[in-house]
Amino acid sequence: MTAVNGEIYIHVEEQGKSDPTLIFLHYWGGSSRTWRHVIAALANAWRTLAVDLRGWGLSDAPREDYALADFADDVERVIRARGLSDFVLVGHSMGGKIAQLIASRQPEGLAGLVLVAPSPPTPLGLPPEMLVGMEAAYASAASVAATINQVLTAKPLTEGQRRQVIEDSLRGGAAAKIAWPRHSSQEDISAAVSAITVPVLVIAGECDRVDSVSTLETELLPRIPQARMRVLAGTGHLSPLESPGEIAALIRTFISALPKNAISARVRQASQP
Repeated sequence: MTAVNGEIYIHVEEQGKSDPTLIFLHYWGGSSRTWRHVIAALANAWRTLAVDLRGWGLSDAPREDYALADFADDVERVIRARGLSDFVLVGHSMGGKIAQLIASRQPEGLAGLVLVAPSPPTPLGLPPEMLVGMEAAYASAASVAATINQVLTAKPLTEGQRRQVIEDSLRGGAAAKIAWPRHSSQEDISAAVSAITVPVLVIAGECDRVDSVSTLETELLPRIPQARMRVLAGTGHLSPLESPGEIAALIRTFISALPKNAISARVRQASQP
């Protein structure tokens, strides 16, 4: 189904009915399809909304406005349009950085935050020539295939998964493809994330060459003191495709441990003068 955000149409795939609602945000180059195996492994335990971020998947691709705040505003409008009052954000890579910004705004109803191979809140620490190289990573099927093999994965993908990654990467809007390496990956939201108050689970890939375990230990964990990290053995950056069952199991454990009265307490706090 599709949610309308002002003049921008944001595509959302919805399943399940039970709260809390899990809102899935994909990586740079992905789409809502990135989360299919994780969502399937959760077996409709909760309501899930998998979002195509602006510029990707079936959502509109404007020629500009790809700052982290633009993505965050889109997601918050989807949340308000659906009337969600009990939800958990699940963000992968770029989607993880967007999720951090949303959580720092302390939206009413947010119960928890799951960050999967997230981009840290500090600027992406790559040399300028590598950032320029990223702009060509999704230029052709061959370049996407090379990126999958050389950068994104440690475990082999199925042929269907490889086709999906290539299709999603090529389908992205031109402005969306270049905005992340040129601009939004370089945004510094490290001061903002100190305002995150909900429980946070960080899921890292042992063999991630994009957002490594050591990077997350240095750049993310000290800035979100309540965050707890789990490491997936033998897994690269595309962990929702490489290790979906393990991610689903960690999400189940995390949600089952959330305080039952967390939402009502936050609502009461927000209503106090």
